[in-house]
Amino acid sequence: MDYGWLSILPPIVAIVLALITKEVISSLLIGIIAGGLILSGGNVLVMLENIFELMGNRVGDNGLMIIFLALLGSLVMVMNMAGGSFAYGKWASKKIKSKKAAKFATAILGILIFIDDYFNCLTVGAVMKPIVDENGISRAKLAHIIDSSAAPICILAPVSSWAASVVAIIGSVGIENPMKVFLSTIPFNLYALLTIFIVIYFSFSDIEIGLMEKFEMEDTSIIESKEEVGYTHSMDGKVIDLIIPVIVLIGATVFFMLRTGGYFNGEGISASEAFGDANVNLSLVIGSVIAIFVAFIMYIPRKLISFEMFMNGLVEGMKSMIGAIVILTLAWTVGGITSADYLNTGGFIGAKLASSIVPMWIFPSIIFIVAAFLAFSTGTAWGTFGILIPIIVPILVHMNQMEYLIIVLASIFSGSVFGDHCSPISDTTILSSAGAGCNHIDHVQSQIPYALIVALASVLGFIAAGITKSIAVTLLVSLVSLLIIINIMKRWTRKKYAIAK
Repeated sequence: MDYGWLSILPPIVAIVLALITKEVISSLLIGIIAGGLILSGGNVLVMLENIFELMGNRVGDNGLMIIFLALLGSLVMVMNMAGGSFAYGKWASKKIKSKKAAKFATAILGILIFIDDYFNCLTVGAVMKPIVDENGISRAKLAHIIDSSAAPICILAPVSSWAASVVAIIGSVGIENPMKVFLSTIPFNLYALLTIFIVIYFSFSDIEIGLMEKFEMEDTSIIESKEEVGYTHSMDGKVIDLIIPVIVLIGATVFFMLRTGGYFNGEGISASEAFGDANVNLSLVIGSVIAIFVAFIMYIPRKLISFEMFMNGLVEGMKSMIGAIVILTLAWTVGGITSADYLNTGGFIGAKLASSIVPMWIFPSIIFIVAAFLAFSTGTAWGTFGILIPIIVPILVHMNQMEYLIIVLASIFSGSVFGDHCSPISDTTILSSAGAGCNHIDHVQSQIPYALIVALASVLGFIAAGITKSIAVTLLVSLVSLLIIINIMKRWTRKKYAIAK
């Protein structure tokens, strides 16, 4: 059944209500109910059956991710109780003595963890929270840095879960040597490149833009109390009590991604191919279990915490992730309602796009906007890749315009990451808030101005790309545009908050 424009109603309802009420759970529930009513033709009983069956399926499909979140919460809690985070904060306070250095260190750590965006969000948050707190950086800013160095770096890294997914989709539409094609899109992936640039730029800026400056002046975005943390920590913990479990988590996860991807099977599978076929969620779960075991071996014999405290810490850590798990479950359900098996939101938008005729010089910019809207509405960049690439590539073939393939694919990647970046129902956005200990809607609202200025510069860059097909011209136009817009926004922020130059 074709639901037409009604298919975009559920995510729009959820997003608008979340931004208005600043309460994401009820907003997502109302969006889900709206979708269920559309699917059932207004039959309330059928609606209840449909949405809870869908929710159960989505929880089942993402069960390993839920387990990983719970285990990561446990690991963070026992590391804190053993005094590892406290010791790391004391050490970092001696080495990192300014807000600029703390922001830059957070950004660099986020860039280095390019394997997977989920892994990035929660690991960077766990490691850097004590450091940003010590240096007076708001949790909203921490969430922005985490979010801006998660998906954007993953879509640029050839060895990542994102790249693997994209390469598989490109190959499925008959494009030869999809990895080479993906690598060719990197210089044109303007939103991702400019987002990384803007994170570094604002690490050394004395002023933020928009609402973020308000949070930096007086942080109300925090959802954790620094004084009443709910546990006592050992005073004998060392920096290695934080660093070693995190390194083990990273190393074990990467190893099992290679293993589940067949790298060690003796069949000549490359590391890139192995990452493409890896079971990422299973690898994250096993990596977390191993890290927790290593933490146990490190903490208990040295009596940093007792066995009873360790086990209680595991439970309390899981409890700390309940909010994020609930929001993710609801977001997955909204995404399910908009999928091809239900309202088919992406198919409807794709069909509208395929039936339009536009000049090729502006086509990449239009695709960027369409991808952004679709990712924003559904909360998924990966889903947008899967919807648009199979639609757009045949259009280019039909129009005999394959010379635009690289630019157009880059515009799909850029637009999808932008929409995902802004969406309150995006799992990466939710996990960035959870990792930073930041109010979710505060994170969304404070991040949107940064995302929008990068998106505007990207649109101008894609227009230049469509006209010239030149990497150098495209990057120059987009970067100059971005710097001009940043200057305008900083002037506006100074005026709004009466900040001296």
